[in-house]
Amino acid sequence: MIIDNAPIHLNLEDIHVGYPGEKSGEWNSVVRGLTMRLQHGRIGCLLGPSGCGKSTVLRAICGFEPISAGEITIDNQVVSSKDVTLAPEKRRIGVVFQDYALFPHLTNAQNVAFGLRDLSKKEALHKAEEWLERVGLKNVGDRYPHELSGGQQQRVALARAMAPEPELLLLDEPFSNLDVDLRERLAGEVRDILKANNATALLVTHDQFEAFAIADDIGVMVDGRLVQWDSAYNLYHRPATRFVADFVGYGVFVPGTTQAGPSVDIELGRLPLPQSSYGLPGEAVDVLLRADDIIHDDDSPLQAKVISKAFRGGDFLYTLALDSGQPIMAMVPSHHDHAIGEKIGIKLVADHVVTFSKS
Repeated sequence: MIIDNAPIHLNLEDIHVGYPGEKSGEWNSVVRGLTMRLQHGRIGCLLGPSGCGKSTVLRAICGFEPISAGEITIDNQVVSSKDVTLAPEKRRIGVVFQDYALFPHLTNAQNVAFGLRDLSKKEALHKAEEWLERVGLKNVGDRYPHELSGGQQQRVALARAMAPEPELLLLDEPFSNLDVDLRERLAGEVRDILKANNATALLVTHDQFEAFAIADDIGVMVDGRLVQWDSAYNLYHRPATRFVADFVGYGVFVPGTTQAGPSVDIELGRLPLPQSSYGLPGEAVDVLLRADDIIHDDDSPLQAKVISKAFRGGDFLYTLALDSGQPIMAMVPSHHDHAIGEKIGIKLVADHVVTFSKS
């Protein structure tokens, strides 16, 4: 998503990655025709389920995987194509791995200084201490990784990757070993660190909330293809495909019929449609209803039965059934603690109506 005149720092143009199969002439595609552009100083994210090819894209950018077609450029230099493969160590890329990959026999400062081979030992350790302080870990340089928490170890790994001042920072599922609360908090902290240093970074994750917390631009991948590269807001409110709509956020598809206006009728009532998503009157469609499109209202004549609920601290995520049996979801403040099987009043407040043709 290009939003200003900042130069393109990372450009992937129609790249393909795969490997030969067991049979002669067989080819197994992992990444298929992926194109994306990341501007200098922005944080991008490839988001998708396991096996969609996102980590393979990261490995191709690093130079660990050759590409069979297309082109990868970093700061206008071709680093990968069908005929060119620049060695990984010459790409000026820093990588933060899922398992931190810290050396247990080295102190934290020595871990950060490990890649600063152009400096003297004294200079490297001094710079390492500076970077540890930048990531909020002052006075831990003489300690060892095992003496730190998981979140602190991840910040040491981040400092080590950034200390050589790489052209590009890649983060491969960096928070997946942490508990949920720490994961989101650390993602926000990492974003602040990257922004403070004007770093260009690309993250891969299967966790949408992690992606929302850290990234400026997010690309949703499925089956080796990038189906939408956009802001978190647009992925949530303007999904380009049914897969994106289903994968991002909490929601369900409910049947509807388009009307003149333009509008669409669903079981809960009539909703206005943007002109861009309007088809012919009488067309059967599926309407995406997010959990925040349904609010709890004791005075509403519309009723729905509580089928299940998940406590999320400040909210309950309720799964409700309409009179027809059609399930919907609602995010309700947690002081409204309703029992399974209870009927509650609801109100439809959808502002961003998204429809898809019947599958």
